[in-house]
Amino acid sequence: MNTRSSRSRSRPRRRRGLWALAVGLVVALIAGVAGFALLRGDGGDEELPSQVSARERTDEKGGTLRAMSLGPVTSWDPQRIAARDDAAFAGRTFLRTLTAYQPSTDPRNQARLIGDLAKDAGTPNKELTSWSFTLREGVAWEDGSPVTCEDVKYGVSRTFSTTAITGGSTDALAVLSVPKKPDGASIYAGPFAKVAANDPGVAAYDKAVSCKGATITFNLSSPVSDFNEMVSQPAFAPVKKDKDDAENALTVFSNGPYRLEAPWRASTGGTWVRNEHWKPTTDEVRRAFPDRIEYQEGIETQTVAQQIMADGERARAAVSLGSAPPALQQHIVNVDALKDRSVTAGTGLIDYLAPNVKSPVMQKPQARAALAVATNREAYVTALGGATTGRPATSLIPEVLPAHHDEDPMGAGGRGDAGRAKVLLGEAGLTLPVPIRVAYRSSPVADKAMAALVAGWTEAGFAPTLTPLKDEYFTTISAPAAATSYDVFWSNWAPAWASASTILPALFDSSINITPSGPGRDYGYFADTNVNAEIRRIPTVADRTEREKAWASLDVKLQRQGAYIALAERRSLFIAGSEVRNLSANEAIGGVVEFADIAVQQ
Repeated sequence: MNTRSSRSRSRPRRRRGLWALAVGLVVALIAGVAGFALLRGDGGDEELPSQVSARERTDEKGGTLRAMSLGPVTSWDPQRIAARDDAAFAGRTFLRTLTAYQPSTDPRNQARLIGDLAKDAGTPNKELTSWSFTLREGVAWEDGSPVTCEDVKYGVSRTFSTTAITGGSTDALAVLSVPKKPDGASIYAGPFAKVAANDPGVAAYDKAVSCKGATITFNLSSPVSDFNEMVSQPAFAPVKKDKDDAENALTVFSNGPYRLEAPWRASTGGTWVRNEHWKPTTDEVRRAFPDRIEYQEGIETQTVAQQIMADGERARAAVSLGSAPPALQQHIVNVDALKDRSVTAGTGLIDYLAPNVKSPVMQKPQARAALAVATNREAYVTALGGATTGRPATSLIPEVLPAHHDEDPMGAGGRGDAGRAKVLLGEAGLTLPVPIRVAYRSSPVADKAMAALVAGWTEAGFAPTLTPLKDEYFTTISAPAAATSYDVFWSNWAPAWASASTILPALFDSSINITPSGPGRDYGYFADTNVNAEIRRIPTVADRTEREKAWASLDVKLQRQGAYIALAERRSLFIAGSEVRNLSANEAIGGVVEFADIAVQQ
């Protein structure tokens, strides 16, 4: 996750007095209405805005859309984009990848993978160790030159320049069949390294990634059945070699429907105008309705929401890129005129607990089960801010993913069952109350959310001690010393693409995580050789439906063994001005505003 911290502000230049009055009225309303909604704490899903706005659609092109954000954008360089919202915006406006997920006009199809730069979603060999993609004809860069197979190959090669290109996905390093040195570094040093013509690293990369006409083939070091989903990431996007400005991460050279009108201004933003060389006939993903998108960053998220709620002259064609703060969310939900201009979606980011199996208490399966059964997820969500900010989750697999399931293996329900949890602690042979030390990343909201769990745990027979940690939280809990200091760790995780393959292996494959230097991302030191074997088997399943069912079954097994306790999937709520049409949020790409279809009323 990428933390945004810019504090610069922007104010409208016209009608300042009326604007201030309108915003003042919004704030006054919040005090009276939102406070009541927060106290109610029910926030059922029926009260929330939908994922796709019910307002009248338009298919007319034209107009100027204002996108307003706190920012800052740290990179528009495809191989260096790290933030999911930046990746989503780039992927719908100026950056095309071999494959992409369907726009969210119909939420039922948003996790459906389709060809983008490629004609289709790719073709693997029988062993799933080689994937080929044939590029569409007529796709052009903003200078009119064609996007070629060699451009894709060059873009992917930049990931191997690990000192020059940092911050983005390194999946290419992990899966391509390029040998590694004894220290784990690739023998290929990327396109910027000065090497001899017969350098073995260059030869290895050319063998791993090859072009034949418009077809690019990737050879992998092991089977990867969802490699075609992996290449939907910006890190696998093309870069035109003679336009590569590796020293400036905010340079943009477009092959999508929009190009930058002028260089991007850090902490201020930039204006996107039509790329006249983009052809709608080559693009099944983007409708590109607005003529211009004015992307303005450096505005506090609350200010953005307030301005758009007030619907003043400069906000009528504006959309928020950041989720509205919880207090404002509650007001938006309770005022029909605002609710109609908003959408909400799950972000895919799941908060969860990892019991430390090295702990004398949590090494007992019944104790881990008791903690899961005693956990009141509804109380946790209420403390986060209610249904607009999160929804209770029993699984690390978000609802939009094909592997999502509705099983609750521990039978805890939304509120937990303290009585049954107490029985499980007795079966564990533990003397009540059972002391547990719980570490979590502190913030004002997290402090309240974690405190909301204490009552259920205490009633079940635990004696919890919450330890809020602020600085370098994940570094602290992944240090070996943490294994003897805490019994339970709070954490969170979001998928990199719409598959459970980006969740369960990363968190629970002990063979790649647990070393003498620490647990990696397996913070609770969970280790099971059968689980590891299944993690290696599932990527060899070619059929996507069967593969995701296998991930779902493994997830149920992990829950039954007490590997983790899911708490909540975070939600976002976005609001737009009255002239914005086709507003939606796409959970398959992180629950962000969908720019493939958005439009402005003319």
